[in-house]
Amino acid sequence: MYHHSASVSFPTAGSAAGVLDPGTADTRDAIHFQRCTWCGTAMHQRLLCPVCQGSELRTERSEGVGTVRHSTVVHRNTPAARNVSLIEMAEGFVVRGRVMGPPIGIHSGDRVRLSTAQDPVRGEPVFQLLDEPYRAWT
Repeated sequence: MYHHSASVSFPTAGSAAGVLDPGTADTRDAIHFQRCTWCGTAMHQRLLCPVCQGSELRTERSEGVGTVRHSTVVHRNTPAARNVSLIEMAEGFVVRGRVMGPPIGIHSGDRVRLSTAQDPVRGEPVFQLLDEPYRAWT
């Protein structure tokens, strides 16, 4: 929740509204998520907890390691095919992002690490594969 003054608004303590402000250079290359103070559920870009509907969320920094849960190839609005993936982070929340590499070589269960917190064109996180991307075709 914001308290409005003449020309400047400041987030109140404990509010989820000011969570995603990139403050320093250290925090720009990281994914921040919220954790409910009541039930401990981790979530990404939410105002209320999806489990208990609590509004007391604290901001935490993710380690940047996760697992691909779903990946699809998109051919629209881009000159080349790109992938869009749902990544389940080690902390327990899911984020939508892009995995670098050949779109056909990204599968569910692949381990990834955060490369860039925000793609300059699409504004979504970019990940890179941790394991060898060229496995045998099954």
